[in-house]
Amino acid sequence: SGLSQEAGSVEQLSLHCAEGSLEWLYPTGALRLRLAPRLPPTSAAVKGRSPPHITACIKPTGTFRGAQLYLEREGVLELLLPEAPRPHARCFSWLPQEKVALFLQATPHPDISRRIAAFRYELRGDWLARPALPTASLGAEGACRPCNDTEILMAICTSDFVIRGSIRSVSNDAELQESIIGVSATRIHRQKFPLFQAGGRPGRPVGSIRTPLRCGVKPGPGTFLFTGWLHFGEAWLSCAPRYRDFQRIYEGAQRTHQNPCEFPVD
Repeated sequence: SGLSQEAGSVEQLSLHCAEGSLEWLYPTGALRLRLAPRLPPTSAAVKGRSPPHITACIKPTGTFRGAQLYLEREGVLELLLPEAPRPHARCFSWLPQEKVALFLQATPHPDISRRIAAFRYELRGDWLARPALPTASLGAEGACRPCNDTEILMAICTSDFVIRGSIRSVSNDAELQESIIGVSATRIHRQKFPLFQAGGRPGRPVGSIRTPLRCGVKPGPGTFLFTGWLHFGEAWLSCAPRYRDFQRIYEGAQRTHQNPCEFPVD
């Protein structure tokens, strides 16, 4: 709460969690948020390769008021969220040796009691390596590209969800620049959270998966293997090969002992 801060003071905080939220009531002065995620050992640089990036995404609440959010990188400030921003996620990346922080500065108002600056955040290691990402600021040229065989095989091993099913509908949100794919699941191979739940035909869980609007997703017949990531509690598409194509790729990798993990194929 800004009521506990001295006028003009800068409160120092550190964000260590992989994801979370911050709510600043009655903003006054400023908050400096140091980004220091606890990354798993697997995110360390592989010998002979460039060091991995760390990625953060910030999503303001619809009632974000009373402050502006800046990215502070090596002492230089860049505006990320103006006051009363659109509810879009903003993402940025940096190398582990770079000094990065968020600077949340209160904007002057005669009545601060009606102001709350709140946002959710996600901190990830080497997120740029993922085949598709939801925001235009990351992997813009790769987000709509069909996955190659290697990416498909890795997606079934590492994704937050792996769902076999068909497309029920596709709707577009022009304001958020997102397409929402309605999916009817015939088999849930993996889901970290209950994204797909009963609600369609008997025994058919249903759910929705998002993808950038610019990818131009269209509804079509057939069975697909949908894989992807959770982003602020929503499912985002990574690879979605037709199931028969996935079977061919996986069985070929099995014959040459190049499948990175075991997966039930029928």
